[in-house]
Order: sequence, then C-alpha cells, then structure tokens
Amino acid sequence: MKILITDSLAPQGLEVFKRNPDFEVDERLGLKSEEIRKIIADYHGWVIRSGTKVTAEVIEAARNLKVIGRAGIGVDNVDVEAASKKGIVVMNTPGGNNVTTAEHTISLMLALARHIPQAVASLKAGQWNRDRFVGVELCNKTLGIIGLGNVGRIVAERALGLRMKVLAHDPFVPPENAAQLGVEMVRLEEVFEKSDFITVHVPLTSETRGLINRKTFAKMKPGVRIINCARGGIVDEKDLEAALREGKVAGAALDVFVEEPPPRNHPLISMDQVVTTPHLGASTDEAQLNVAIAVAEQMVDFLTRGVIRYAVNVPAVSAELLIALRPYLTLGEKLGSLQVQMLAKLPREVYIEYSGVVTQYDVAPLTLAVLKGILTPVMESSVNYVNAPVVARERGVKVVESKSSRPTDFTSSITVRAKTGDQEIEVEGAIFGSNNPRIVKINNFYLEAVPEGYILMLHNRDVPGVVGAVGTLLGKKGINIAGLELGREKVGGMAISLIHVDEPVPKETLEALRSLPDIVSADLVKL
Repeated sequence: MKILITDSLAPQGLEVFKRNPDFEVDERLGLKSEEIRKIIADYHGWVIRSGTKVTAEVIEAARNLKVIGRAGIGVDNVDVEAASKKGIVVMNTPGGNNVTTAEHTISLMLALARHIPQAVASLKAGQWNRDRFVGVELCNKTLGIIGLGNVGRIVAERALGLRMKVLAHDPFVPPENAAQLGVEMVRLEEVFEKSDFITVHVPLTSETRGLINRKTFAKMKPGVRIINCARGGIVDEKDLEAALREGKVAGAALDVFVEEPPPRNHPLISMDQVVTTPHLGASTDEAQLNVAIAVAEQMVDFLTRGVIRYAVNVPAVSAELLIALRPYLTLGEKLGSLQVQMLAKLPREVYIEYSGVVTQYDVAPLTLAVLKGILTPVMESSVNYVNAPVVARERGVKVVESKSSRPTDFTSSITVRAKTGDQEIEVEGAIFGSNNPRIVKINNFYLEAVPEGYILMLHNRDVPGVVGAVGTLLGKKGINIAGLELGREKVGGMAISLIHVDEPVPKETLEALRSLPDIVSADLVKL
C-alpha cells in the first residue's frame, strides 16, 4: 500500500511505516493542492499536519484513498464531510500536544509580562536600555481563561502554580469541576472586567469569531494583556491593533493569525507591544514525536487489520456494519451539533430514541455520534468517537438511549431531547432514500431540512411579509440564500425558518434580523 506524506513527520513515525514490508512511503513535502490532486489517486493512506489543505476537489480525485491521518489535533484543514461521503476515514491524535500548547501559552504570558523578545533584540542590536523594558509580576495578578477544556485546564494549573488568581468562563463546564481545580467560574463579562491577562482556548466558530473585539476591549481594565494560542480570528486583529495604539491594551502575545503565514506588512507583527510566534503551540520535540508515532501506528492498524482508532468521522465498527450505519452516523452527529448550538450551553441530560429499521442494529455507535456532535462545537481540541463518552462524563452530561417500537412517519428516525437547568429542546431526524439525512422536527415544528452548511434559524410570527423582509435584508447585506425550509405550529401562530446561506453571517446582520418586525429570534448554526 502506498502512503503519501505531505507535511514533515518525525523520523520515528516514518519508521513505523517503513518497517512493514506491505507499505511504500512517498514523502513529498510542500505540494500545492493542484499538484496533490494530480497524484492522489495512487495512494491508499495520506499523512498530513496543519500545512496541507485537504479540499473536496482533492478528495474527489482520491480513487484509492482509505485513510487520512492528521498528526495533531485540529482537522479544520480537512473537508471531513467530503471525506465521509467518499468513505475515507479521517484520524487524528488527540492529546498529543495539549501540554505543549498550554506551556507555550504560559511562555508567551511570561515573555509578554517581562518584554523578553524586545529586550533580547535590543541587546543584540548593541543597546543597554534597562529602563525601557520594565515589566510586571505575574504573582497575585488575575488570569482570565476563556475555554476550560483540555488545554485551558493545564494553563489554569500552571498559572495557579505561579500564584496567580484564575478566573474562567466556559458555559460547557460545570462550576464544580472548575472549583476542583481551584478556578473560579464567572460570567464572560467578569473575565473582561477583572482580568490582568486574558487567554483564549476555544474553537473557532461563528459564535467565537471576533469574540474579543472593540466592544469587549472597552469592558477591560486599562493595561490588560491578551494571549491567543488557539485559533486566528477569535481575537479581532484590527480591533486589537486599535486598542494597542490607544493604550487600552498594554500588550498581546499571538501564536495564531487569521491568515497564516500573515502578510509581511501585518501591523501587529511590527508593533513593539506584541510578541508573535509562527504557530508554534504544538512544536516541541516531545509533541512531534508523540503525534508522528501515534498517527503512523493508527494508520497501519487500520490498513492492515481494519482497526479504527481516534477517527473523527467513524466509530470503531466492522467494515460491514459501517456501510449500514454511515448515513445514521452522519444524521446523529448533525442532530447533536444542532442541539448544542440551539441551547448555547452544554446540556445536563440527553435522551436519544431510535425508531424503525435502525433499531435492528447495535445503536451504541450512533449514540457516540450524537455525543460527538454535541461536544465538537464547544471544545478547543478535537472530539472523536473514542473520547466523546469520557469528555461528556467529565462535564456531567447524563446520556440515556432507548429503542422505540412506536409507529412513526419514517422507516427509521432518531430523536434527541436535550435538557439544561431551564431549557429543553427536541429534534428529530430521518434518512430519506438510502443516504440522505434530513431534520424533520424541531420542538413542535415539522419540516424537511438538509442538515448541511451555514443555516440561519429564525423563529417568527406566522404573518405575511416576514420571508420577504428577511430576503430583502439579506440581499442588501450581500448574503446569498442557497435554500429555505419553513415550518409552523398553526396558521397565524409561531413559525420557524431555516435559511441556508453560502457563508457565515456577521453578528451585525444577525442583530438587524432580530430587529425586524415579527422576528422573535435569529441565530446562525453550522452543520
């Protein structure tokens, strides 16, 4: 079997492949997407890191490809949906660089507090400017952590060791879990208002894009310092530049950017108050070695014995069962993702009911798919079919699954009911034809919606003119409507609209939609 490697991999990882006579390894670094598309048909396995973009066009050309192995955590550079449709397993190596990323965050915070990079550059230039680089202590300062997942927890532990006071905001972590760490869980506004240093450890989603911006800077202490080792775009770069020039923000440390590599004339890179590194969060010898060996061993096990470990798009089941379950796995994950995005917090209880033909199968993998869908939008590191139950348990999510014999309108259906302390939402999905997932019910609204891409979800009063007003506003904002599904309780009652759009909808446009007459709520979800 032929293995293509398009990003650098530690020699120990290469050796895992090479010592097996069934594999031929082809290491071709730095290829562009068009070059990969021309050769990918020859390969059965493909190893990547963050430098390679795996697009739908490349996947379409991959006639023999069975597995993509990501040496690392994030798979945002992989079109996982396209891979799933083509039956290609996408694997990652969760946990391999959590400590490394957390330590880099602490390193940047220390460098920021003591102006270390600037002082080094000054001394190397032959200057001795001690007064210019007077720093601040971390001891007794307040660190605000946004996102208390795997990396955020390690950052909290290290910061407490530096005798910092640690505040955290994460609506998906129970307060008692934070208290066990010695961390005080607070509202997001309190993180902004009380912190001397703020670090982010959340995924980049429509909700977290621009999470730290002009408005939130205004709530912060004068002289606050910002660290971002998570994803570019969570901190609005233009607003950060303005806050630095105004003196509201004393300094920033950035390991990630919206565009990577950033342009040479990027203003933040040239500013004296900013410490920058070229996405080094996972770049240590230990982390590179761990993920290289792990991804190679996982791919060898899969290609030689059919064993699936740490796959982000399929559970560990036999190839025969996977063929039957694949459309239901997709549906389950979409229903879970929709639930958590509608709730905007992690549910405490999740009830999953299976009806129809699907009950003939072992539904445990489908429950894992629902859990993965619930957890993925809220985690700063990847959730897969292996760690989803553990992550859910750590966050106090109770899961109950059942098979129902009650008659339904569909050959098979999956119903997910999620409860928080004060909310309860029920969504139902079904498979149309042989492989077409559909959302068929949201609470009391019946509809037929394709669970794919960016979707504007509107609740409105069922009166004439609402759809026209929404379409007019989106048109003026330059947002193209790709599809529309409607459902209503009764004539003149409440209605729901699911509007498919081609790209993320800015927060300003969402606010404009909410201000329209007869619109009760407007939110953006991504499925």
